[in-house]
Order: sequence, then structure tokens, then C-alpha cells
Amino acid sequence: MPISTQFEPASQPSFRSSAVARMVGMPVSTLRIWEQRHQAVDPTTSPSGHRLYSTADVERVMLLRQLTAHGHAIGSLAALRMEQLRNLAVTPAPGEAPTGTAVSPRRAPMRIVVVGQAMARRLQRAAVFRRWATPPQVVGVFDSLADAARAAAGQSTAPVDLLLWQTASLQEATAMPQLTAARDAWSPGAVAVVYRFAGVAARDALVGAGAAMTREPADDEALGAWLWSLESTLFGDSEALGPLRADVGAAEPSGTQPWSPDTLGLTEHAPPPRRFDDATLTDFAGMSSDMACECPSHVAELLMQIASFEAYSADCSHRSPADAELHAYLHRVAGAARVLFEAALERVAIAEGRVLP
Repeated sequence: MPISTQFEPASQPSFRSSAVARMVGMPVSTLRIWEQRHQAVDPTTSPSGHRLYSTADVERVMLLRQLTAHGHAIGSLAALRMEQLRNLAVTPAPGEAPTGTAVSPRRAPMRIVVVGQAMARRLQRAAVFRRWATPPQVVGVFDSLADAARAAAGQSTAPVDLLLWQTASLQEATAMPQLTAARDAWSPGAVAVVYRFAGVAARDALVGAGAAMTREPADDEALGAWLWSLESTLFGDSEALGPLRADVGAAEPSGTQPWSPDTLGLTEHAPPPRRFDDATLTDFAGMSSDMACECPSHVAELLMQIASFEAYSADCSHRSPADAELHAYLHRVAGAARVLFEAALERVAIAEGRVLP
């Protein structure tokens, strides 16, 4: 019998092997061995040859990861259905106390400090923690890392498990000192960073410092799956994370005529400031829609991505005058696109009978 008929039906595939490996905290090579040698998971293959995993596939891999971490052999797990894996996950291994849940090995809710209002709004959605037996407890929400550090400075704060930072634009030069200060103030068990755009050096520095990182998932269940992997993987052992450290930044080359400002109709004037912040857009994307499609939420999510890239391009480091000119150009293009999508969002809101601030 083919593997695809043994397992439960999967949702639309959307995650590559590397993304799944990051979410569950395991090497891509191990994931491929589980897939190819043991047929433990059955992703689809895109026309370009990439393996694509659905949200259901990700949950399966996470359960397999949890069970193998508790001593079960992958060979004995590979052919089991999801319900069998869930039941096995709540059965304690010899000499191990029962967990009471198929989802998390922790008895108490994971305590999270959130930096980023939009992320805090997302964590209030039911879809994020739909598969959790005990959802995390958000103990503090802050606009910035500096605010988080100031709030805890000089106070006796209760222990927290996770400092979760959502950022649109991640640059190593500013990220490291601010994140270090917030981490020192709260002393979390782990640090996680959700970003939209980031330089390679910034990502490498934070990963090297022990932070878990992911590009922000648009899908709420995928976000919940990633957070669950942090709870089950990062807190499966009590090994402390190393000290945060700093590295150096990087940039990119330039372009020519077909995309010149004149050709694209870009003016020299700076675009107006953002009309809608991430928290507003997150609320809008999470509203139910009367449309048959999901365009309202897609437009809001695209607008957050464009605004994030606009901020990121403004902060990019420059290796030369030509490099600076390129980033200024990208910043102008992103600003112009943002203004167009803000107008599109307003039209969608009118069509849906919604009120935008």
C-alpha cells in the first residue's frame, strides 16, 4: 500500500525541507533519511523538484521528533498513523512521568514575553494553538526590545521560558545589543526571533548565539507548530543557551535601465508615512470575510511584507556609493508599492463593509 494512503489527508503543501527542519529543530539530512529510508513522511514534489510539506506533514514530523527524543526508534514509528503517534506521545516511556498531553511534555504552560504588538495579536487567534493541550501564557507584551528591557530592569520578575521577538527588518548592528539587553533583563530559558527580512550576517549571528529563528509564517497553524517545536525541542533538555555575540553585515550588487525610476514613474518625493501599522493589519487579516476568496487577508499580509521590506532597505549597510544608490532605489520602489497596496486595502475594506482607522 502506498504511504500516501496510510497517513491522514494532508492540507495544501507549502513548506520546504529546510523550513520543516528548522521548525522541529533537526538536521535536514535526518529528515531526508526518515522520508527516503523509512518512508515515515510523504511530502509532495513540486514541478521544480522541491519537496513540499503540508501543515499536517509538519505535525507528523514534530511528533516523530518528540517520540524519538524520548527513546523510540524511528523504524518502529514510521508506519504508524497520526492517531497512534498522538496516543503514543501521551504514554510515558519507562521511568518517565506521564505528561498528560499529546502535544507538550511540559506540565505548566510555557511563559512567553512577546516583543511586537502584531505577534501578540496573532497569539490571540484560536488557530495558532488549535492543536495545543495547554496554550502558552503571555506574561508581557512590548513594542520594542528597549521597552522590554526597561520594564524588567531593577525588578524581581517571575521566570519566563521564552522571549519571542517579532521584527520586520533584522540588521545585526542594532539587533544584537538590544536583544542582549532584553535577554539579560528577563533571563528567559530561550530566545526566538520571527522576522520578515533579514541579512545573512544578522541571521548567522543570532543562530550562533542560540536564538531560534524563522521567517514569519503567514499561516497561523504553521506559527503554532513552530512555537510547539520550541517548547518540545528547546525545553526538552535544560541546557543553557550561550551568550549572545555579534558578527558583521553584508549587502548586494546593482541594476540598470529597464527598472529606472523614470520608467516606473517614481517621483523624487519620499512616500507618505504608513497609514496602517502591523497591529491594525494583523487584526484586519484575522477578520472573517464574506468573500469566497481570501483576498482581504492576503492584501493585508502583502502590505505588511512590503512595509517590512521598505524599512529593511532603508537600514541596509552600504559597501559603496553605488550600493547606497541601489538601496535608496529599492526603498523608493517599496514605498510606492506600499502606497498602492494601502489604497487597495482601503477598497477591500469598503467592499467588505469594514472600518479601517
